[in-house]
Amino acid sequence: MNFDFSPKENALKERLQTLFCEMPVDPFEGLEYDDIEGTRKEILNWTKRLGETGYLGLCLDGPPYGPATALAQETLATLAPSLFLCVETTVRIFGRLVRTYGDSAVKSEILSGIKAGEIIGAVALAEAGFDETRADMETVGTPTSGGLEVTGTKVHALNAPISDWIAVGGKMEPNDTGTFFLVRPDEPGVSIGSRHHTLGYKGVAASGVALHGCTMPSERIMGPSEARDIFPKARAWENQVLAAAGLGLTQRAFDAALTHAKQHQSGGKPLIAYQEIGFKLAEMLTLLQTARLLVYRAAWMAEAGEQEAETLGHCAKVFCTESAEEVNSKALQILGHTGFIRQNPAQEGYRNARYLQIAGTASELSRMRIADGLLA
Repeated sequence: MNFDFSPKENALKERLQTLFCEMPVDPFEGLEYDDIEGTRKEILNWTKRLGETGYLGLCLDGPPYGPATALAQETLATLAPSLFLCVETTVRIFGRLVRTYGDSAVKSEILSGIKAGEIIGAVALAEAGFDETRADMETVGTPTSGGLEVTGTKVHALNAPISDWIAVGGKMEPNDTGTFFLVRPDEPGVSIGSRHHTLGYKGVAASGVALHGCTMPSERIMGPSEARDIFPKARAWENQVLAAAGLGLTQRAFDAALTHAKQHQSGGKPLIAYQEIGFKLAEMLTLLQTARLLVYRAAWMAEAGEQEAETLGHCAKVFCTESAEEVNSKALQILGHTGFIRQNPAQEGYRNARYLQIAGTASELSRMRIADGLLA
């Protein structure tokens, strides 16, 4: 694996850092939680600017997911955690589904809008008791004379309240195979639930999605996938995003704790001069560097199509999301009362990390997938 990034890849990282130097502490600060239009407007403001950097075209133009994309993801996840999840849900999950499985006409329309930062996409996959390794969805698409009628309920979908398009996971009757249906949130038969009030990721809008006899043309069907890999693949892409999100939270917490330990004094000397603080920072840096190497290694294996790529992806997701919680917890201890105050990266990161461990393939299920991979 080559750890040297090209000038072009490093230039994108620098463009992202320059762009977000202008960003306030929290772009969503001041917005009421139920201000859906305000949240959508704020996200589109930043996605259009991201489109100018070339970030939104990664994985949609040119090479597949790999270390270059992971580098850009880490940069944005460190600078703007909530915005990162919103953007990545649109581009690296919804966008890749459209690019891989979409009809050519639909693909042309949607992907151009995503790359320009003008479209927000959502993926509605989660159902009560659903296992992505089996196509046991309760959401069903039934062929009609005019195309398709879809009925089903999803319990949680990021971006759903602010989306232009939603990829709804389900199955076609009578075949028990994986399929995604492209729907618009304002179409007849589509009902978007109230925005979920969440523990962390304040800027992320999520809700349930219900379809009651929603009709659509056949070109909006993505699948069915005879190989039954469409749901696991979508989850794998989501896990890549969540691992990078964990890495970003870890970097933010470490930076905040290190700066505080150098600048603040106790007993006439900086905090970092105390052995206990130094040891905590050493443990945090070890976890940070290990998480980064694991994310890049998993990305490299995914790009190379290695047989163990799926297993290592689960390893990265587990390690990065759990390390994020541990590092943010240590950062809170170093920061003291400062870390307990709102708008501090450590307290925000501590709450955000809890979501990353249950989103996508939850930590417990990921460990089962890792064990299954050892038996393969």
